[in-house]
Amino acid sequence: MEQNKLLEAFAGLRNFLPPNCFELVMPLIIQHKVHLTVARERQSKLGDYRNAWGGKNHRISINGNLNPYAFLITLLHELAHLLAFEQHGNRIAPHGREWKNLYGQVLAAFLAKGVFPADIAAELESNLHNPGASTCSEEGLQRILTRYNKGAAELTMVELIEEGRHFMLQNGRVFKRGKKLRKRIACQELPQMRTFLFSPIFEVKPVEM
Repeated sequence: MEQNKLLEAFAGLRNFLPPNCFELVMPLIIQHKVHLTVARERQSKLGDYRNAWGGKNHRISINGNLNPYAFLITLLHELAHLLAFEQHGNRIAPHGREWKNLYGQVLAAFLAKGVFPADIAAELESNLHNPGASTCSEEGLQRILTRYNKGAAELTMVELIEEGRHFMLQNGRVFKRGKKLRKRIACQELPQMRTFLFSPIFEVKPVEM
């Protein structure tokens, strides 16, 4: 009965996950007593984990603006942090060998269920033994995941904007694409001409000026 109530309470989670994933995710949430929150978009992170303490449950939050596959990958990333804490406490590095092993095991279990499209699955499998510390941070994976974003046809990545051309952010700010500096691209905001550094794979909307 208690499990049925939990399933009802988390029913809305289906809307954020890929098809046929709810039944795979919920046993993990129930077993580890996770307080899961769908958060507003955060520029600094896609999700986070806070360990149980003082009688409170483990807490995980995931940005609600992510596409279903990015949402699931982020959730599995944070669940791996939970498993690492339960097994090792605070005695290990946040994204050290122990966490990587557990994250790889969690990913492998979901890959075996065939929940990811072929392109995402292939990229995940290629990084299975050494997954990235930041959720969806590997540029190859991020490029593939953007294909599944809403409005993807209208957006492109900064690296695909020609130098000297313009693009717009979701908040309406307009920039002029500049030169690539090592791993970032220098872009000038208009009309102030202040310089900001962008990730090459950051999604923007091209504009003509």
